[in-house]
Amino acid sequence: MLSYRDLVRKRSFLPFWVGGALSFAGPSTVVVVLVWATAVAYPANLSGGASYSALALAILGLSATLPTLAGALLSGTLADRFDRRSLMALTNSTAVLATAALAAVLFAHPAGHVALPGPPGFYLPLWLVLACPLWALVSATATLFRPAFNSILPKLLPTAALGRANGLVYGVAVSASVAGSLGATALIMVAGQGWAMLVPLALFVGTAVAVLAMRPPVAPREAPTTRFATDVTEGYRFLYRNRALLQVTAASLLINFLTALAFVELGLYVRDWLGVTEAILLGAMTTGASVGSGIGTVFAGRVGFERRAGRYLIVLTACQGFTTLGLAFSHSIWLSIPIMVLFGIFPGMSATIFLATMQAIVPNRVLGRVLAADEVGSFGMVPIGQYAGGIVTLARGVQAAFLLAGAGTVAVAGGMAAFSGLRRLGYDPNRSPDEVRGPESGPPPVPLGEAALAHPDPAP
Repeated sequence: MLSYRDLVRKRSFLPFWVGGALSFAGPSTVVVVLVWATAVAYPANLSGGASYSALALAILGLSATLPTLAGALLSGTLADRFDRRSLMALTNSTAVLATAALAAVLFAHPAGHVALPGPPGFYLPLWLVLACPLWALVSATATLFRPAFNSILPKLLPTAALGRANGLVYGVAVSASVAGSLGATALIMVAGQGWAMLVPLALFVGTAVAVLAMRPPVAPREAPTTRFATDVTEGYRFLYRNRALLQVTAASLLINFLTALAFVELGLYVRDWLGVTEAILLGAMTTGASVGSGIGTVFAGRVGFERRAGRYLIVLTACQGFTTLGLAFSHSIWLSIPIMVLFGIFPGMSATIFLATMQAIVPNRVLGRVLAADEVGSFGMVPIGQYAGGIVTLARGVQAAFLLAGAGTVAVAGGMAAFSGLRRLGYDPNRSPDEVRGPESGPPPVPLGEAALAHPDPAP
């Protein structure tokens, strides 16, 4: 098995490592700036200002729903049919342009507002009306980028190295997110929101440089013999036949919905529930989650999860729910920050385990579509969860959003444990996806789990 030191020294892996990490950190830094700018967009003495902020945050999240879903529907098929490096370059260039436009909007900060249905007198500031479609574009391009990137790694590295490689990529992404969040929130305080948006812009520019340096494995590509629409649905057919992966995907959909329901209101949680008015402490909260996620992604590669991936995912989901409940009952920023660190560890480990398991089990010819099929549900539900979080906060307060998210996540973990196939989900790290799943040219087999690994070519 390749060690972390071996991976860092592997020159062919270096640009993928850096480019992937920066690309994943970029959107998270964008959203930190936009969340804070939206949370403080309304005058403190405005009657109903807190309700306006909650709805505005929900609308910011909801604005990305359709573009994100469209990107998720197409991204896997595009990654499997066309050159993946070129696709990454195109989508990242679009993110650079959209982020630069967001910076221009925040610098100009045009006056005026647009009245909308809702509480009496509810409106959106004009700058936010302009920012919503640009944020949607950044979100959609990130969705298009991910399957192309994640589908290259299994061709670049042996199966046994996938857990550590993904942990290294996401660990550096966390470091970049920490630096980006702290740098951006510090710039908000000393220079303004427009300058803060230059931080994620720099991350996307760095990604562009790394993508140009990438030299992915060259494999002969045959002209597609099937219709594009047929290829789009193949990822869903694969998931349907592989029930354990389908169950994990459904669980991740619910988890992402519940997490978004609470954490879209993080700005209000810090300002109203914890009574904090300094933007840098919001950055400290997001940084705490990022630090925990970085610890989790790196630690996941060292625990030997491969043969028991499903069981790890169940336990980690329950732990994530309990830490969300801990945030709901905390009234101190100095207690909430370490809870956020602990919270970040569990989804960090889960993401690494889930992705490595997908890369190890799913044949590369369909991997992009299977990963994209997961994103259609998981990431597509995030904006809907954000909107639901705004409604819950409006009706019951910010604590209710965190209570609902925490209890719901624990309940999802209990539901996951009820499926025997999911509990058995795992793979042999010493075998390639082709050995586990059979030749890529053949149809995808049905079974998963330890029994399937013992008999790689069972009858459907």
